[in-house]
Amino acid sequence: MASNPTKAAAPTGGLNEKKHDRRSTSSESVSGTAFAEHADRTGTFNQNARLEASKKIANPLAGLSPQRLEAMGEEYAMMAGLTSEEDIRAFRLGARIAGDESNYDLIPELTEREKEVLVRETTHKWSNPPMLYWVVVICSLCAAVQGMDETVVNGAQLFYKDKFGIGTDSQRDTWLLGLVNSAPYLCCAFIGCWLTEPMNRIFGRRGTIFVSCIISAVACFHQAFTNTWWHMFIARFYLGLGIGPKSATTPIFAAECSPPKLRGALVMQWQMWTAFGIMVGYIADLAFYFVPDHGIGLGLNWRLMMGSAMIPAVIVVCLAFLCPESPRWYLSKGRHQDAFGALCRLRFEKVQAARDLFYTHTLLEAEKQAMSGVKKGNRLKELFTVRRNRNAVIASSGLMFMQQFCGVNIIAYYSSAVFRDAGFSDVSALAASLGFGVVNWLFAIPAMYTIDTFGRRNLLLTTFPLMSLFLFFTGFSFWIPEDSKAHIGCIALGIYLFGMVYSPGEGPVPFTYSAEAYPLYIRPIGMSLATATTWFFNFILSITWPRMVTAFKPQGAFGWYAGWNIIGFLFTLFLVPETKGKTLEELDHVFDVPLKKLVRYGADQSLWFFHRGKNGKGMRPTAPSAEMYHGDAERMNEVVSGQQLGEGEREKRWNKEREREGGIMGRGDAAGKV
Repeated sequence: MASNPTKAAAPTGGLNEKKHDRRSTSSESVSGTAFAEHADRTGTFNQNARLEASKKIANPLAGLSPQRLEAMGEEYAMMAGLTSEEDIRAFRLGARIAGDESNYDLIPELTEREKEVLVRETTHKWSNPPMLYWVVVICSLCAAVQGMDETVVNGAQLFYKDKFGIGTDSQRDTWLLGLVNSAPYLCCAFIGCWLTEPMNRIFGRRGTIFVSCIISAVACFHQAFTNTWWHMFIARFYLGLGIGPKSATTPIFAAECSPPKLRGALVMQWQMWTAFGIMVGYIADLAFYFVPDHGIGLGLNWRLMMGSAMIPAVIVVCLAFLCPESPRWYLSKGRHQDAFGALCRLRFEKVQAARDLFYTHTLLEAEKQAMSGVKKGNRLKELFTVRRNRNAVIASSGLMFMQQFCGVNIIAYYSSAVFRDAGFSDVSALAASLGFGVVNWLFAIPAMYTIDTFGRRNLLLTTFPLMSLFLFFTGFSFWIPEDSKAHIGCIALGIYLFGMVYSPGEGPVPFTYSAEAYPLYIRPIGMSLATATTWFFNFILSITWPRMVTAFKPQGAFGWYAGWNIIGFLFTLFLVPETKGKTLEELDHVFDVPLKKLVRYGADQSLWFFHRGKNGKGMRPTAPSAEMYHGDAERMNEVVSGQQLGEGEREKRWNKEREREGGIMGRGDAAGKV
């Protein structure tokens, strides 16, 4: 049940954009020109130069005067061939607004209508042209396709596993059933995810969605006509060619078409509408359960279940080209006039369109500077050799792994079989599965708000222990005598409670976190790794569950994943820093910290929590950052002069900083220092 807003933050500068995101949040760092002059001094300097250039993408217009911004806007309009007087005016004013959004009401050239629209972007962020909501509809349908693809198999396997001769509890049959069910995710992990970039480059955002939905529709149709397990495996395997690129591209498309204030909310809707599609998949299972065979070999009802997932995909295919292409994709192809035309359809006023187009063009130029001279192989290497990147890989990939090993997809894919093993009839098992789908969808809605208020890390630290508790409860409920009404009731209750805490926590957080964790110059590769990780372990979970539940029994199988949730809690506590409300520049400070400092912060935080609970005293620990650790400006001066500090000296400086702040635990705290 992987929601997948992959790479969505690349064009947006983060999911939680604020007014100050486009302006400098710290003192001016070493300029890109200075970096270039020193680029050959050391390999370490080259890496930091690219990180600094990447940070500049967060505020590429910082420090420019209104007059300079207006001149840049006019120059861009002329370069783009937008030479009408109305267009030049729009870009002149749009560039100035892009540089300082807080003072647009002081620009006398703006009309009252333009000022009103700009104000409503903040006060009424959901007030937008109908065409933008058409894009939202297309993206929501794509998410529903994703959800249905994942869950129609839940009910259909109750029938086809017996028809295909793989319905016994033998080792052969349980492994083959897992292989058939997990085939799309095997394809996603090793092929589908890695097709996203070339397909986007060739077909564009709309084109990639169009092609991937065609593949999904054909694969779902093919599944309905299979007659052997290996034939079903083939059909489901190439379904992954549609799932992978579509799930990666759709959130990008939504983010690139949205105004800045709405991007985070629209990206979060991917999880909500994927959950909706999961629920619709359960509804399809119930709707077709009683369909008679009508003389069709091996049955008809399960064929209709598997084929029904093509319906939303066909709708998307029919509607995809009725909405505009992503303006950012047009810009990447040098089609500036097309980009402006697309944005004019997505905004109320030309000034808004000009502002967003000029700013996006400036971002693209900054990205080119960040990636100049960096070959793809070097970027892949720097994913692991640069500490800031390596820490992001550890955190994001770990959360992607835990999104699968928290155990949610054993319910999404096998809940009907679980409920039937618990003593439900087939129809009751499907109805109980539908109940899980409804719970999963409804509790995904609050995540749109809690993820940016309560925080990513706090959501995970709260929900991981609860998910573990409810999985233990579900597994142990199988020991209740089957003739007791509590047997069925407790199993269903445990699964529903698990869905309630999964949906606002480990459901939306991993993809949101991964999309913002990497610096922009390396984000596409980082996100490809993150999505491949989640799809690969989705495959592992799907293929192993039938055999695991036979070997371990339900008590041991649910207990296994309950244990992994405890590991997920410890992993989050010690290795996952908070990213809520951080600009791109601040995220570089957050991740560029030695792992042992993150671990120590987690230990201090846990001690503070329990100590506070005991006597209500103690100072809240301060999260470590590179700025606290060794000072960003001072560090860059040391890098430029070729005088990197040793780890011991950095340790001393960091400890001095802790002492000056009163210690992470606070002066006089009875718990002491760890």
